[in-house]
Amino acid sequence: MVGEERVPSDGERVEPPASFVAQANVSDGCVRAEFADNWPGAWERAADLLDWETEYDTVLGGDGPPFRWFEGGELNASYNCVDRHLDERKNQVALTWEGRLGESRTYSYLELYREVNEFAAALRELGVEEDDVVTLYLPVVPELPIAMLACARIGAPHSVVFAGFSADALATRMEAADSEYLVTCDGYYRRGAPVHQKNKADNAAIAVDGDVEATVVVDRLGDDTPLAENEYDYCELVTAHRGETVEPVPRDASDQLFLIYTSGTTGEPTGVRHTTGGYLSYAAWTSHAVLDIEPADTHWCSADIGWITGHTYTVYGPLALGTTTMLYEGTPDHPEKDRVWELIERNAVDVFYTAPTAIRAFMKWGEEHPERHDLSSLRLLGTVGEPINPRAWKWYHEHIGNGECPIVDTWWQTETGGTMVTTLPGVDDMKPGAAGPPLPGVGAAVVDARGNPVEPGETGYLVLTEPWPGMPVSMAENEGWFAERSSVRPSLDGYDWAYFTEDGATVDEDGYVTLLGRVDDVINVSGHRFGTMEIESVLADVAGVAEAAVVSGPHDLKGEAVYAYVSAAEGADADELRAQVTDAVEAAIGPIAVPDAVVFTPELPKTRSGKVMRRLLEAVTHGDDLGDTSALRNPEVVGEIESSLDRSS
Repeated sequence: MVGEERVPSDGERVEPPASFVAQANVSDGCVRAEFADNWPGAWERAADLLDWETEYDTVLGGDGPPFRWFEGGELNASYNCVDRHLDERKNQVALTWEGRLGESRTYSYLELYREVNEFAAALRELGVEEDDVVTLYLPVVPELPIAMLACARIGAPHSVVFAGFSADALATRMEAADSEYLVTCDGYYRRGAPVHQKNKADNAAIAVDGDVEATVVVDRLGDDTPLAENEYDYCELVTAHRGETVEPVPRDASDQLFLIYTSGTTGEPTGVRHTTGGYLSYAAWTSHAVLDIEPADTHWCSADIGWITGHTYTVYGPLALGTTTMLYEGTPDHPEKDRVWELIERNAVDVFYTAPTAIRAFMKWGEEHPERHDLSSLRLLGTVGEPINPRAWKWYHEHIGNGECPIVDTWWQTETGGTMVTTLPGVDDMKPGAAGPPLPGVGAAVVDARGNPVEPGETGYLVLTEPWPGMPVSMAENEGWFAERSSVRPSLDGYDWAYFTEDGATVDEDGYVTLLGRVDDVINVSGHRFGTMEIESVLADVAGVAEAAVVSGPHDLKGEAVYAYVSAAEGADADELRAQVTDAVEAAIGPIAVPDAVVFTPELPKTRSGKVMRRLLEAVTHGDDLGDTSALRNPEVVGEIESSLDRSS
């Protein structure tokens, strides 16, 4: 399940520099003990980072589940991210945006306040009311966080859909959310070429079972895209409401702030609902304690806002703390391979948070690119989305951090709302390849199949054993959607409450957790999760495909690649079918899910009961030992699959 490089070879420890510790937001070595001694009350630290319209009665109400974090409290996320900063830093930059074509825009906190209010007024005029879900289908442009904050201001949960997803994926998510309002754009640029986003949005609106009440269109391409009767130009709406203000709607701490979809093993996207008080306090606390963000910083989280990382660590966490957050619409190598370093130098970025996928690409391109730029503004580096191996960790530390920036290797999920397992950079030593211990107040354990803690160095299942403020609504309410998602799971009968994360892990004698990857049928491509069934169901609909199975395979840059094993119908042309498979996945899900390899095989390996043996396909793909094949009904196919894989490589 895991390559040898992901595990530290010698348990090497790297101390944070004394200069960093001296200025860190959290540097008290007793912080974990304080949380343990005063749990859950210690989570007041997170709530104290916010302004509350009505003070909460208790940190955690009831014995749970249901769990009521900051019960009785009321607040507004938009107010906390914008309004409350105006007295001290109205002229400080809140958002700085770098576009794909080299253009840039900045918004001070006062300018952000004005446009959020104006768009909130526009949404109200269009009929959006409290608790209506507004779908946002936009690339990384300033209008996306503005729309998120405008929705939060009027108490309307937003559902951001990754701009690279297809029309079908958008329609599915709008229907599931019962969303009648859509904010999109005419298009955007990919490597300098226009992508017409509105066409996809139009097709989705046709497919949605029910009327879309209103669509707001951001003009990104400037191509005078015609608008229908219920479609409105973003700039015209904002201009029409120039100078208007909207009072922030007080929301109960447990009220929904947003909805975001994550892929699961069922093949259907799962809606994760995050709360206003619990989520926002956790986003602020982890941004403060883990990413060490301060108001004077420029913070750059390179994740697309369409994913949870962009929600928490581009928008809500940094803006709640009153810092400058940077948005980048482009790719790391366009127009040149030093684009990231040029932006860090030009914007004097203090904290840079990116994915191991990107770091592996940077390594491949060579250290000569960062060496051409002054990166001395960097104070902290972070990684997110997948485990980072020691070699990449050390390259990042040396060539980007100059051997002086602490690295926080963070583990968390869409479901957790914020990081859960990592080092505190002002407290803990780092171990290249190991994420770190659980954060203060976070209960996490690596257990065996019976639910017992494993011995140091042994492989087990990562489970969370205590609730936390950033937990989603369904988990807090014990609705059960998270409990039985994986057929491979440990027994949790010995716990009053526990959440199985579906990740494998080891833990060392110091309590540092090393993540080993998913234990279910989910493929993690560049930090983006896709259920194998989600892709397989698309392949099954392609004419000429008799049968298909999808597994993860190795990839130097993306961490995991999508390998599709296809049994073609008789008479099908392989080259034509390969193109059709690629086109079908891109159309149904998006380009990021397109198989890296389509391997044709006469038939798939099956057990005697007729089930496809994916374990064997994964072993062949990774070049691992095949293990016990006695259950195979058709062992002769293994050699043919290996030969086909060699030919497709």
